[in-house]
Amino acid sequence: MNPKLVATLLFASVCLIWGTTWMAMEIAVHSIPPITATGLRFVLAAPLLILAARKLNIPLMFPKGKNLEFALISVFYFAAPFTLMIFGEQYISSGLASIIFATMPVVVLVFAVLVHRQKVHIHQIAGLAIALFSLITIISNEMGVSANGSLIGVGALVLAVFMHATIYTSVQTRCQGIHVLTYNALPCLVAAVLLLIVGAFVEQPDFSTFTSTSWLSVIYLGVVAGIGGIMAYFQLNKVASPFQASICFLVFPVIALGLDSVVNGRTISHESLIMMVILTAGVLLCKLPIELIRKRFTRTAVNIEK
Repeated sequence: MNPKLVATLLFASVCLIWGTTWMAMEIAVHSIPPITATGLRFVLAAPLLILAARKLNIPLMFPKGKNLEFALISVFYFAAPFTLMIFGEQYISSGLASIIFATMPVVVLVFAVLVHRQKVHIHQIAGLAIALFSLITIISNEMGVSANGSLIGVGALVLAVFMHATIYTSVQTRCQGIHVLTYNALPCLVAAVLLLIVGAFVEQPDFSTFTSTSWLSVIYLGVVAGIGGIMAYFQLNKVASPFQASICFLVFPVIALGLDSVVNGRTISHESLIMMVILTAGVLLCKLPIELIRKRFTRTAVNIEK
C-alpha cells in the first residue's frame, strides 16, 4: 500500500479515536462512578495489550532497575490522570475537556524547558504565550456559561494534563528503548486492579444501576481507544515525522466539539471558537521544527536575490 495513504489512514484513525473518546467518557460516567469506570476500562484494555505483546514477541516486563519508572507510569500516567479526566467530565462538557487536553504539547514544552533546561526557540516561546492566553480565555468564557462546579472539572483536567506531561518529560527519557506495548501493557493492568480496589471501597458501585450505554462506552474506551488508539499512534510515528503526528492534537478537539454539538446540542461561544483557532496556531508553533522555518527563510532569501 502507498506509504502516504497508510500515513493518512493512520492519522485519520488516531484523530477519530481520540476525538470520540471524550464523548465516550462522558456517557460512561452517567451511571458508572469515575474510579470504577476507569478501572473497568483498563481491565478490558490490559489483556488485549498483553496478548498483542505476546503475539509480537515483545517483552512484558520492564528492564532491570526500572521498577520505580514502572510504578510511576502505572499510577501517574494511567490510574490517576485517566480517572481525573472522566471525573472532570461530570462538571464540564466533553468538548471543553478535549480542548484543555489538546494543550499537552505546550505543557510538555514548559516542563522540558523548566525542568530539563531544553533549548527553546523564539517561535516556540511565541506559540507558548499564544496557546496559554487562548486557553485561559476559552476556559474563562466557558466557565462563565457553564453550570456550577465547572471549576472542579477544569481543575481535574488541568491536573491530568500536568501529570501526563510530568511523566512524559521525566520518566519517558529514562525509558528510551522500551517498546510501546511494554510501556502500556502491565502498567495498564496494575492501574486496573488498583482502581477497582479503590473504587470498591470509595464508590461502592452498584453494578445493577449501570446502563447499557455506559457499559458500551466503557467497552469502547477499553477496546477501541485502549489498544486501537495506542497502536495507531505508534504506527503513525513510524511512518510520519513527530511534528506530523503531533498535529493530531490540533484535530481531535474539533471532532470532540462536533460530536458534543450533535449528541448534546452544546456549542461553545463564538469568541471561544475564534480563540480555539488561535490556540491551534499556538500549539502548532510549539511543535514546529526549527528546520522547517530555516528552510522557509532560506528559500525566501534565494527568491529575493533572484
